[in-house]
Amino acid sequence: MLNIVGESSGARTSFGRRGFLSVGTLAAGGLTLAELLRHRQAQASETRRPTSVIFFFQAGGASQIDTVDPKPTMSAEVRGPFSPIHTRLPGFSVCDLLPGHARVADKLAVIRSIRHHLSVHDDATHWLQTGYPLLNARQQGQKHPSQGSIVSALKGSRSTGIPPYVCIPEDYRRHMGFYEHAAFLSSQHNALDAGGDPSLGNYRAPGFSLPADVTMDRLEDRRSLHQHLDRLARRVEASVEYGALDDIQRQALELTTGSSARKAFNLSEESEELRAAYGRHAYGQSALLARRLVEAGVSFVTINLYERDIDWWDDHTNIEANLRKRLPPFDQAVSTLIRDLDQRGQLDNVLVAVFGEFGRGPRIDAGAGRGHWPGAMSAVLAGGGIRRGQVIGATDAMGATPVDRPLGPGDLLASIYQVLGIDPEATIRDRQNRPIPILESGKPIAELFG
Repeated sequence: MLNIVGESSGARTSFGRRGFLSVGTLAAGGLTLAELLRHRQAQASETRRPTSVIFFFQAGGASQIDTVDPKPTMSAEVRGPFSPIHTRLPGFSVCDLLPGHARVADKLAVIRSIRHHLSVHDDATHWLQTGYPLLNARQQGQKHPSQGSIVSALKGSRSTGIPPYVCIPEDYRRHMGFYEHAAFLSSQHNALDAGGDPSLGNYRAPGFSLPADVTMDRLEDRRSLHQHLDRLARRVEASVEYGALDDIQRQALELTTGSSARKAFNLSEESEELRAAYGRHAYGQSALLARRLVEAGVSFVTINLYERDIDWWDDHTNIEANLRKRLPPFDQAVSTLIRDLDQRGQLDNVLVAVFGEFGRGPRIDAGAGRGHWPGAMSAVLAGGGIRRGQVIGATDAMGATPVDRPLGPGDLLASIYQVLGIDPEATIRDRQNRPIPILESGKPIAELFG
């Protein structure tokens, strides 16, 4: 919303910079235009490649022991029902239900030593999604912007007419409260809803259509009004801040009326062979859609899948049966995405990140499952220019606690920001115009950038 106000100093026709526009909530909703422009100009001056993120969120908390941190020498209640297999990375083993991961292991950076202290889904998810711990998050609601919203505000999209932040699918995110909203930033930095599960025959991509009561003529009238206001602003006071409005308005218009975003969501443009390689299931088609989106210029894509006992990783019971259903399509999607990006020469331009809000307990319990376990969790990263083919950190014999290179959620998120060219120590403005760090704590993980 563009707010036009007058100075309170007397003359009605006298406008100053603070009086003409209320810019605290203008372009970035939590940044002034000057701050936004300085940040993006600094990014533009860098020589680093343009980079995007595809984030598979393992909502519910994946078992580190039953995926990428197996403990084969331990008793059955600890090691679980699966066997480890060797990978292309010497000394690194994964669960036998992850053969795709094994084949791309030389392209992975696996972090086995992340820990924190919040064992409730909502509280832990808030931390892993925003960089801020929060007790009783379900009651309090989201207090800080998600990482995707931060990227939207500080980086924007890489192409005009393309949304910066997309969730696939956003409706599940709303249902579960995955804390991926913009919080005190403008709602323009919420994720674009990808429109549901792209593997379903009735999938409909976002329409990018105008509201029913807004015709193209009315839209053109609104754009014309904005242009007149811009010219008035420049006559009153020449400033780069006012000039920036042109780009913001143009991007909003092109997202609605242009074809770039519509084309990016069109999976039918991919060959049947490639769609089958990704897998004709929610994980596979979501991964393929995410690849198309980042190629089009989206900066941050989160893949959220939620179907109890299939895509929900909260395996308190029947963990063997659940993972036998879930891991094969998950493995197919992630490994195919990494290979596809690599074959296209795009892997260094896209960071693939896979993690949940915590790990699972070191022992299988009476319900044949594993409980919540924030004391140890793993994350899998690939691409984005990070150093490939390494395992960072280690847990004890039971997979219960880090014994080497303990790291926290803030370190993981700081690394993602660094890959994107965002300073992990940057600040944004809240609704009271106070500078708020984008992370409570954390530093980029040095081994990723060696």
